[in-house]
Amino acid sequence: MSIHHAGWRIFRRHGELVIDCEWPLLLIVVGLRPLIRSKTEMQPTGSTFAIVNQKGGVGKTTTAVNLSAALALLGHRILLIDLDPQGNSTSGVGASKGAGLGSMYDVLIGADPMFHVIRPSPVPRLDLAPSDVRLAGAEVELVPAIARENKLKKALKRIRDMYDVLVIDCPPSLGLLTVNALTAADGCLIPMQCEYYALEGLSALMTSIELIRRHLNPGLRISGVLLTMVDPRLKLCEQVAEEVKRHFGHQVFETAIPRSVRLAEAPSHGQPIFAYAADSRGAEAYLSLAHEVIGRIGLEPRWMERGLVGVAGPLATAAATPSEDGGDQTDG
Repeated sequence: MSIHHAGWRIFRRHGELVIDCEWPLLLIVVGLRPLIRSKTEMQPTGSTFAIVNQKGGVGKTTTAVNLSAALALLGHRILLIDLDPQGNSTSGVGASKGAGLGSMYDVLIGADPMFHVIRPSPVPRLDLAPSDVRLAGAEVELVPAIARENKLKKALKRIRDMYDVLVIDCPPSLGLLTVNALTAADGCLIPMQCEYYALEGLSALMTSIELIRRHLNPGLRISGVLLTMVDPRLKLCEQVAEEVKRHFGHQVFETAIPRSVRLAEAPSHGQPIFAYAADSRGAEAYLSLAHEVIGRIGLEPRWMERGLVGVAGPLATAAATPSEDGGDQTDG
């Protein structure tokens, strides 16, 4: 159920009735108990991260979906923004693409407010701003627009303080959609596959980030570099990891994402790894990454905070007690 009106909307999220409005008020009815919380009482950080790499197939969407789910399962309010026209983050959390409910295209091109397109996901406390195929033409449609690089930043101003973290899944390019993401973000998280070609594109990415920092977003920082698809059996993986750590130093996350069959299978089921294979090594790795991100940006622990409901179940169990033996496999 979702009711829209000028400046406000009513919808159901994880069994709760939510009234979302432009005023500094968020009304949540849990069972029969209404709880009114002002923006100052919520004290969210609104930290915004762009998951960016112009090379495809490095694990951007896998990281966007599973990091968002892990942070949400740890008790934080998360918004996942899908800026990739392929819409894989949208389907990856179990939402349908092109459901006629609005998408980021309507925000960037149609100037719709964000709360018109945000929808709940099956993961508690994880909301989604979905993509659809129309975003493929947005790059061209944005070219003549005034302040085209700031469209997303402007749209997020009214909703970012409703969330602890906003995660933006960028397309595999350095076009206007990615430029909008980097202009709106506080930091960028760079997934890097442990292969030689990943190193070749690094200089172009760093040049683009520096240009954005110089001309559009002086506060943009590199929040971390994440090694993905790591296979410890391969000498090349070790060599690439050493080269990345030599270049980025402490910015490289201690957590590395293993090459995992379960991580590859989960999107085809429309589920984050915690729903599909909560006892896998991939789930354990993304939960570890979430803890690192929380530590880097200084988020307060919120597990089961303020009597939040809807956490119990296999997803919460996975977040609370990750398995030591995932029973997972690697791709050779």
